[in-house]
Amino acid sequence: MSEWYTSTMKTKEIAIHVIEELPEDATWNDVQDRINFVAGVRKGLRELEEGKGIPHNSVREEFAQWLTD
Repeated sequence: MSEWYTSTMKTKEIAIHVIEELPEDATWNDVQDRINFVAGVRKGLRELEEGKGIPHNSVREEFAQWLTD
């Protein structure tokens, strides 16, 4: 996300900024994809703040198991 993003911004403000950053020839799919991406990032950040993240070492171990199976 760009420098304009702050955690105190309202959802509508963020959506407007996201759309304004898209190129003039953006399609409806481009708009939807970008909004979904930003919403996913915000959800992930919120979950991390709530302590719902997975420790890096746990992820590394899980990936190592997947790659050796």
